Amino acid sequence: MNSLTRNKYCFGLGTVGRDMVYSLVSMYFIVFLSEYVGVTDGELMGLTAVIVGARIFDALNDPVMGVLVDNTYTRWGKFKPWIAFGAFLSGLLTIALFANFNVKGVAFVALYGVLYILWGMAFTTNDISYWSLMPALTSDQKEREQIGSVARICANVGLFVIVGGILPITDVLGGVFGGRTKGFLALAILAVLVMWIFQLFTLVGVREPRREQKGPTTTLKIMLETLVKNDQLLFTGISMALFMIGYTTTTGFGIPYFKYVYGNEDTYSVFAVVLGVSQIAALAVFPQFSKRFTRRQLYTASMLMVVIGYIAFFFAPMNIVFIGAAGVVLFAGQAFIQLLMLVFLADTIEYGEWKLGRRNEGVSFAIQPFINKMGGAVANGVLGITLVLSNINSLPDGAEASPESITMLKSAMMLLPLACIVASYILHSLKYKLDQSTYNQILSDLEERRSQK
Repeated sequence: MNSLTRNKYCFGLGTVGRDMVYSLVSMYFIVFLSEYVGVTDGELMGLTAVIVGARIFDALNDPVMGVLVDNTYTRWGKFKPWIAFGAFLSGLLTIALFANFNVKGVAFVALYGVLYILWGMAFTTNDISYWSLMPALTSDQKEREQIGSVARICANVGLFVIVGGILPITDVLGGVFGGRTKGFLALAILAVLVMWIFQLFTLVGVREPRREQKGPTTTLKIMLETLVKNDQLLFTGISMALFMIGYTTTTGFGIPYFKYVYGNEDTYSVFAVVLGVSQIAALAVFPQFSKRFTRRQLYTASMLMVVIGYIAFFFAPMNIVFIGAAGVVLFAGQAFIQLLMLVFLADTIEYGEWKLGRRNEGVSFAIQPFINKMGGAVANGVLGITLVLSNINSLPDGAEASPESITMLKSAMMLLPLACIVASYILHSLKYKLDQSTYNQILSDLEERRSQK
């Protein structure tokens, strides 16, 4: 097995459990508390505010973590020590988040708020170091697409194991341990164990290229210059943030949509499996499309699929065939965009080295978890506020939502995200200029500079 193949699969497999854990917390923590632990509107609004603030605070710390990664030089490389530490600590805190401590009021908000803040910081340690490793493995665009494609497939496997299995798995585990609340805790423990096991593929299997000497120390001033003066990084980051706000908001409404709009929450698992297969299939065929079309063409076609999918989803009758078809189109398009955004971001590292004279994988890829957290912060805020303002959180078990509540939920789930994703495409199309010919010229210039040193 050559080094590219080994790195491609060992790196990709490392994210299976990571995305299980991240999806469980980012998508279902509020649903777990609201639907299964049982909280008052005041407690939910208070915790929602803390979570939004925590995500923003943690996101602002991401570039600082990137500085630490860029300044790390050990016998195990600059990325792996942080990957291991972050995986271990975030795993323990994930389990704590889904433990029901039976506290109420201010104590409830304070306890879960602190746990959530610590979890975010721990996961950041792993997330930034993990994704920063990818562009260090190769500077070839097609090889990056291959590595990114496998990683996104593995990430989506982890994601949709949770999305598709969240209700049936917690139901089975709840039957064994005594209620769905404990079922969630058992699922959290299983997800963490999977994360730890699959992270070993990356820690042991990936061969990180070693640089002959240390680069210049990355200071906070250099961090700010990298984020501001690397215009391609900046515009890609803003575009990714808008996209993730839309994507995460839509996925966060999954269970409430099927419970209160469709009227059968058990159907959510079937729907999620169909979407998961669609996204994984789209990512699997991406390399074939990449051989025939430019990234710009693929990006535009994917965006058209997303727009058509959202419109069809919003107006679809309450029939799983129509809803499922709209979801397949929507999420297949989103899978392509997620992968394209990842490789767009990776290419800005060489651009930054070419423009600013230094290579900063950690700081540059700190943008990705920053974006995910900002997107998650907005999505959790929209979800929590919508559940309260629509009176859905206060509905008795088995009660139906009013037409007004359903319209509010569907608008927050689909129309707001569609506007964000379209804005993301417009910004990126106007400002991103690293096509293949430009990027190849940058690589040629960098090679010439290095040969002259």
